[in-house]
This record gives sequence, structure tokens and C-alpha cells, in this order.
Amino acid sequence: MKPKIKDVAKLAGVSPTTVSRVLNNRGYLSQEVRKKVAEAMKELNYVPNDLARSLFTQRTNLLGFIFPTTSNPFYGELIFHMENACFERGYKVLLCNSSNQPEKEEQYVEMLLRNQVDGIISGAHNLGIKAYQHSLPIIAIDRYLSETIPVVSSDNYQGGRLASELLVQKKCKRIIHINGSREMASPANKRRDAYEDVMKENEMEYKTYEIPVMGPAEKIINSLFDEEPDVDGIFASDDYLASRVIAEARRRNKSVPEQLKVVGYDGTSFVRDIFPELTTIQQPIVSIAEKAVALLIEEIEGTPKKETEKEYVFPVQLIEGAST
Repeated sequence: MKPKIKDVAKLAGVSPTTVSRVLNNRGYLSQEVRKKVAEAMKELNYVPNDLARSLFTQRTNLLGFIFPTTSNPFYGELIFHMENACFERGYKVLLCNSSNQPEKEEQYVEMLLRNQVDGIISGAHNLGIKAYQHSLPIIAIDRYLSETIPVVSSDNYQGGRLASELLVQKKCKRIIHINGSREMASPANKRRDAYEDVMKENEMEYKTYEIPVMGPAEKIINSLFDEEPDVDGIFASDDYLASRVIAEARRRNKSVPEQLKVVGYDGTSFVRDIFPELTTIQQPIVSIAEKAVALLIEEIEGTPKKETEKEYVFPVQLIEGAST
């Protein structure tokens, strides 16, 4: 038979209330009492009921993550560091891949609410998700979900300028940008703003090829090369796109960096290890992850150090490789 609190209490020589106080870390208890309860739990192989505990503490110590995909190196690395930060603070994580589908994202948010998570961190793309209007603490990463939800991101404008100015300095004459759709309410649009500003400042033509949220990137990249035979500089809004650009350039016998210079964005450890020649704008992924988790837990526990800001922006770094 599954052991109960009263069994632990009997073996430890204390009351069931004392065992409950030990489990929920409430009130003063001597180390001797805590040790007796811990030893009794171990001997009986007693596992606390998290659901019952949550009814007492009004918390589940569960957090929800919603992201488009974990296959993207940036999201994968970001989620890795966020999960570690949560675990260190005593929280577990439910991870949801929205696959850029509004219906799937909506259902995942509702599922997380039904499971009574204490808070959500979202980096998904879709707007108008009604469940995000819930009073639950929510932090967004690189997405504007609502006017009341804080956003954590890298300095997208600074990154866009660094990438575009480098291509100008490298004497590129026809520089193209690849980014997501303007319809996405994302700070990442500032990368495009910076690119256009740099082109205007240097009296150069500018053009951005947009990757649809649900569309194949390869088709857009092929169109770019077909329509822009004179392109000699490309700033891609993430390292995956940059790697696809370089692969297509080589397929067309266009040498990198002699005939085409390419700059990506993200600078994950994974990409830096397997593709060190890629020039990229490196985001401070660890800082972004830790800040998002810290903000969420401060909201959950009601201990914000100061009034919560609407946006938290971290500086980026240009890592120059052989692709430029």
C-alpha cells in the first residue's frame, strides 16, 4: 500500500501536521525534526503529492514554455539555459512546440492554464491569442504579445547596423536583407529598420526578402538568387538562413566570400562549433534566458525589485568569420 503522511509521522515520532510543515517549508522546525522526517520518508519510500501540496501553497512550481520549434539552434539553446535557471529555483517546465500554428499555440496556452502553471515564457509568433490576456504572469522573448507583457530581447537595431555596416565596409555594392514578415509584432523587425537606415545613409538601394511564417525558406532564397544576379552581400536574420544562403551560393558556383559575403544573426554555441566560418551577430543567449526566468519568478512570487519595465534589451556582438 502506498505510504501516507500519517505513516511518515508515526515512524518519525511527530504529528502529521509537522510532516506537512516540513514538506511545505512553513514555520520554524529544528534540524533534528527535519532530519527525522526526511529519514522516515526515505525508509518508507514516500513521495509527496504535488497536487495536494499545490492546494496548500497555491502554487504548482510548474512553468510553461511556448516556442515555435526546438529544432532551431537559437530556440534550443535558449530553452536549455532557461530550463536550467528554472530548475535551480525549484521550478519544473512544460515545453510546448507551437510549430507556428495559431490553433496549436492557443490550445497549448489553454492546456498550460488547465495544468495550473504558475507562469509562462513565450517566444511564439502568433498574435491575437486570447489566452495571453489571462492574469497569469507571462514574459515574452522577442515578441510583442500585448501592451502589458514584458519583452526580453537582444538589441536588434544595433545588430542590424553592425551587420549592414560591415557589408558596406567590405565594399559590397548590392546588399540584400532576409527577414521574417513585417506582420509579426517582433523587435526583430528592428534589424530590418537598421539595414534600411544604413543603406539610405550610404545612398544604396535596399531590398528585403521576407520569409513567411509557414513558408519554405529555400524557395525565397532561390528567388533571391534568380532575381538578384548581382548580389554580393546578404544579411540574413538568423544563422540557419545564412547557412542556407551559403549552400545555395555554392550550388550556383558563387564563391564565398570572394563573390558573396554573408552575415547571419544569433551566434549560438552549436553554430559556432560546426560553422565557425560564418560571420554573425551574437545574441547574449544566457543573459536573455536568465533575465526572462528571473522576471517571471519575481512576478509569480510578488517580489519585483522595481516596477516592471515593458522591454529589456541586451547588447549584441559582431563575430567575424571567413564568410565576409
